[in-house]
Order: sequence, then structure tokens, then C-alpha cells
Amino acid sequence: MNDKAAIVTTHAKSAAGAGPFSGFERMVAWRYLRSRRKETVISVIASISFLGIMLGVATLIVVMAVMNGFRAELLTRILGINGHLIVTPVDMPLEDYAAVADRINQVQGIKYAVPLIDGQVLAQGNVGSGTGALVRGIRGQDLAKVSLVADNIRQGSLADFDTSEGVAIGTRMAQNLGLVLGDVITLISPDGDATPLGTMPRLKGYPVVAIFEVGMSEYDSSIIYMPFEEAQLYFNQEGRAQLIEVYVDNPDAVDALKPKVEEAAQRQIFLTDWRQRNQTFFSALQVERNVMFMILTLIVLVAALNIISGLVMLVKDKGHDIAILRTMGATRGAILRIFLMTGAAIGVVGTIAGVVLGTVVCLNIERIREFFSWLSGTVLFNPELYFLSQLPARMDLSETLSVVAMALILSFLATLFPAWRAARLEPVEALRYE
Repeated sequence: MNDKAAIVTTHAKSAAGAGPFSGFERMVAWRYLRSRRKETVISVIASISFLGIMLGVATLIVVMAVMNGFRAELLTRILGINGHLIVTPVDMPLEDYAAVADRINQVQGIKYAVPLIDGQVLAQGNVGSGTGALVRGIRGQDLAKVSLVADNIRQGSLADFDTSEGVAIGTRMAQNLGLVLGDVITLISPDGDATPLGTMPRLKGYPVVAIFEVGMSEYDSSIIYMPFEEAQLYFNQEGRAQLIEVYVDNPDAVDALKPKVEEAAQRQIFLTDWRQRNQTFFSALQVERNVMFMILTLIVLVAALNIISGLVMLVKDKGHDIAILRTMGATRGAILRIFLMTGAAIGVVGTIAGVVLGTVVCLNIERIREFFSWLSGTVLFNPELYFLSQLPARMDLSETLSVVAMALILSFLATLFPAWRAARLEPVEALRYE
């Protein structure tokens, strides 16, 4: 007797009277999932579907986590170096910068306000032809508040920064210019002194008193911190500041703080927030993230189509068994549910395996990057191109759940048509030529 017929004979009464998703239906579905010699092709297709869903879900989770981590790390570093609100004078030079900063510091929700002198220079060291740099004149007490810099001093110290007559530079700038602690860095500014022969560039050397590393190559290679009074002299800004950077407790609440800052300034000012200054950059990141999600979803979709082809072949191969099940009392609904469970099992198990694999990769993403860098002999995720010194990954629960839901829905939809065809199969037609 046929193996399936024996099963049905043993459980004929259960097949006729069992409820939806009964033990009998689960047993038959599980029997169909197990590989046998004559079903090698079907088993291979089911295995490919499982691997496709697992890899698709894992890839989606990893890529979304890396995109989230990349955005979060960039946001932390950009807002850790630059203020959330930029106050610039409108009607007259900012000569009362200390008083304005003190009044802004009293506003509820403000962490601190920092008067600054900004200027572009050409920096020269012991090697190379020099590099462009941004000099930021800042008071020592204010630089100590910028924790991303103050807490990441690799060499030297910021103690007595105001009276040191030296500068603090990033690790990458030190490497590029061949500088170590105590060496002199030469700064050349195009805004120099007026002479009968024209404007002469200003050139002056400063000892390196501190070397910092914030972990973002763009900042580590281009920013120079100079004592505020030295910057005033160097850039011909004696007795004034160019702007005030304001750091707030909640960067997303800057709109509510703008009127309060304007009122505290007690003079005409122009305010710019961090979203306006970085709008293009973060918008591009968001677009890239959405496009990557759509493209990688196609991997899961292809795996779901493999489920359809595998189940269609399984239904065709099991037509004789389906007919016997129907004649022994199994309803159309029971047949439908059996094949639904068969296909859905591939999707569910593949999705779970994908989540586990994706989580493991995310937790070890930096070790994996280092391994492949060592294996290939090249630098993967070059900090010079991607700004960050390490590959970040930050999983988001709601995003991961949406990936899981999407994979399960696609897997379930892929089983509907083959299961419907199996349920519509007529016993007479299936057994006509037996």
C-alpha cells in the first residue's frame, strides 16, 4: 500500500473530524517537508528557498543596522564638534560676546554657549606640502566642555590652554604632517596685513600642545583648536568674536529654543540650526537607506517565488496522495492548510534563522571587517572615504520587526496559490489513470 494511503487509513477518522491545523494536518505537512530520494528536486528547491529567505532577512537586518549606526555615529560626532544653534551678529561686530554667551547660558534647555573665531588656513608640518585646515579660536574653559574633544586627548593636555600659546590638532593631521607633541605647526592665512605691495599672507608657527582623536577622519584631519586670544590676534579680530555656538540638551527641540535665545541675546542676531547646516547630508543618508531597503527586499521576494515553484512541483508530485486523502474524508480546507503549513514552515524557519544570523553579524561587524581586511590585504571601509574609523551597527527593534513581518507576509502569500491548487484538485481526475 502507498505510504500516504497507510497514513490516511490509520487516521481516517481524524482526517474527517479534526479541527483546523490539527495534529493530523501538521503530521502530513511535516512528512511533505522531509526529503526522500524521488523528491530530490523538490527538496533542493525548498532548501534554496530557505537559504534565500535566511540570507535576505539577515542582509536586510545587517544593512539597516549599519545605516542606522552610520547615521547615529555621524550625528553624534557632527553635533559633538559643532553647536546645535549658531548665533551670528547682524548689525554690528560681536564685541559683547562674553555677556551674550552668559545670558544664553541662563536659558532653560541650553547646555552651554561658546564664543568662537573661525578661519581657514594652510597648515604645514615636517612632511608634505601642507593641508587645508579650519582654525577654531576657543577659550580653554569652553574647550573643556566639548567632551568629544576634551575626553579624547591622545597626547598632551589641555591644561592652561589659554596661556599655552600652542594649538591642539587631530591625530590624522599629525600623521599627515609628520608632527608629534611639541613640534611646531606653521599656519598660513591669506587674510594678512596690507602693505604697499598688496596684502601679504600671514604666517606664524605654533607648538602642538595636544593631539586629539574624535573618530571622524574629516575632523581629525582638518580642525585646529587655538586659544581664543591668539585667534583674535591671528585673524585681526581683537576684542570680538565671529559667532557663538550654542549646545542644547535636546537637539530635536531647537525650534522651541530659538525665540528664547533671540530674547536672551538682547541684540539683532541670525540663528542657524544643525538641521539647516546638514540638511543635504542627512537627507542623502535617508534616501540611500530607503533605496537599500527596497532593493534588498527583492532578495526575500525571489526566495518567496522559489517557495511557489517548490510547492507547485510538490502538489503535482503528490496529486495521487491528495486524491486518497480526499476520498478518505479530508476536506478541501484540510488540504489547503496542509500545504499552507508546508510552505509557511520554510518561510518561518528561514526568517528566524535570518534574524539570528543578522544579529550575530551585527554584534561582530567590526571583527568581521577586520578579518576580511586581513584576508584581502586591503582596507575595507576606509576612514578617509567614510569619515568614521570603525564600522558601526545599531539594530532598531521596530525596524527588525518590520523586516520579520515583511518576510513572513511574503512567505505566506507565496504559499496561497499552490495550496489553493492542491485544495481544488479533484480525486477523480487525479486517480483516472491510476
